[in-house]
Amino acid sequence: MSNQARLSAVEDLLQEAVWLPAVNDRGALRRAAGLTQQQVASAVGVGRVQVARWETGVAEPRGIRRQAYSHLLSSLVHRPAAAPSP
Repeated sequence: MSNQARLSAVEDLLQEAVWLPAVNDRGALRRAAGLTQQQVASAVGVGRVQVARWETGVAEPRGIRRQAYSHLLSSLVHRPAAAPSP
């Protein structure tokens, strides 16, 4: 395989990848944003217990739920901190 083909294959793989933060960071991100497990569950379309399982590493989200959960968490990572109230 040529170097260009390898780079192309890696790029294709990156397009399919759905990033999730480490298990230990998932709940911390949610809590830092002031969100409850129930709020996340309702938005993603699962029960609260499922979110708890994702946060503890007992289970991993799949399919469209993984995409939605990934989008939520990555948005929290890149969201600017709120300015303190005067």
